[in-house]
Amino acid sequence: MAEALVSVLLERLATITMDKFLGELKMVTGVEEAVTTLTRNLKAIQAVLKNAEARQAVEADVGHWLNELKEVSHEMDNVLDEWSTQVLKQKMEGENVKKSVDRLNNRRDIAVRIKKLDEKLALIDKEKQRFNFQNNTTRGPKIPRKETTSFPSDKIFGREKENNIILSKLLSESSQDCEVPLIIPIVGMGGMGKTTLSQLVYNDEKVKAHFDKRIWVCVSDPFNEVKIARAIVEGLDKDNTSKTSNSLQILMQCIHTLIQGKKFLLVLDDVWNPDHTQWEELVKPFRDGAMGSRVLVTTRNEEVATLMKATVHVIHIKQLSEEFCSSLFYYNAGIDIGGESKMLQDVGEKIVKKCNGLALAAKILGSLMREKKTFKEWEDVLNSKLWELEDIEKQVFRPLLLSYNDLTQEIRNCLLYCVIFPKDYVYDRDNLVEL
Repeated sequence: MAEALVSVLLERLATITMDKFLGELKMVTGVEEAVTTLTRNLKAIQAVLKNAEARQAVEADVGHWLNELKEVSHEMDNVLDEWSTQVLKQKMEGENVKKSVDRLNNRRDIAVRIKKLDEKLALIDKEKQRFNFQNNTTRGPKIPRKETTSFPSDKIFGREKENNIILSKLLSESSQDCEVPLIIPIVGMGGMGKTTLSQLVYNDEKVKAHFDKRIWVCVSDPFNEVKIARAIVEGLDKDNTSKTSNSLQILMQCIHTLIQGKKFLLVLDDVWNPDHTQWEELVKPFRDGAMGSRVLVTTRNEEVATLMKATVHVIHIKQLSEEFCSSLFYYNAGIDIGGESKMLQDVGEKIVKKCNGLALAAKILGSLMREKKTFKEWEDVLNSKLWELEDIEKQVFRPLLLSYNDLTQEIRNCLLYCVIFPKDYVYDRDNLVEL
């Protein structure tokens, strides 16, 4: 958000600096220097904003610093709007004595505000030094990601259709599926339940009986083929001494030996952005597995399926239906909805609607309600700013922030632009592009 604001401000300052009407502002002592300093400080701050935005979810002080920057940026944007309006009015209305006096007063007012904002921004720029931000060319610290395991949840809600489709693809002996290994990507946004679904099929009794070898690897970001290969070796043979090797060649040779001629299922959970070379290198030894071998991949990024040449077999995970979302919520709240009052049910259903079919949100909100037994406590949660609650911010917002941080700046700007429209607004693509 801050990065988008600063980018827009720098563009506007560059445009206004070149405008011939800036000559009037220059008549106020110190304004030209203030505009120059303002631009320089904004560029210095812009150089570290990617790192700052990546750290704000785990460092509260960085979040406060970014909020101060946003406030000053909004103020500056307002001042530039006023200046542009004054310039336009002057062009349209022409000259007379009264208007010249008014214009003089306006430009002095705007000039004073620019200088004050320059002072505020200078303090923000100075304060950034204490955070030791990295330049935008350096990736910031990772938001902590939970490592997944192959063990399934005790209870699953919904996803029966998707579960059956995946099982069909895993167990099929069709001659059409002769590729070895057949890669099946499960694609969906964070919090939809891709990992939960993968755990369910991985532990299905028919799947256990069908494959000679099953391996589960939590990949996460970055995609490190040596680390992944080590985990695969350990999953195939926990006593194998090669699992500690740093040589990709040794690890690949070991994997090849362990799976050659065997029908295997490899789950790669939470795959982000491997490059083509990394993926091609990792998949090589698996091509000598037996017919019917499968690689199940969970990812938020549709491009991963394209890179793996597996778009034909993609399974998209959408929002849970309200019925299943409600069941998941009440299960985690530890409540038998049939035994609760109608008033409590009504509040619960309104809370469920706020989850918008996001399985992770229903699960976390349900857990939050476990200790809340009265109607008033439930109503307080309903009327609160749910997404600002600490548990929700940590467990729901942060996983979604990972996806946001993974976007290019251009796509982030487009996403933030769409936020100005009201909730449930139906976009017309062509009109949106023209705005």
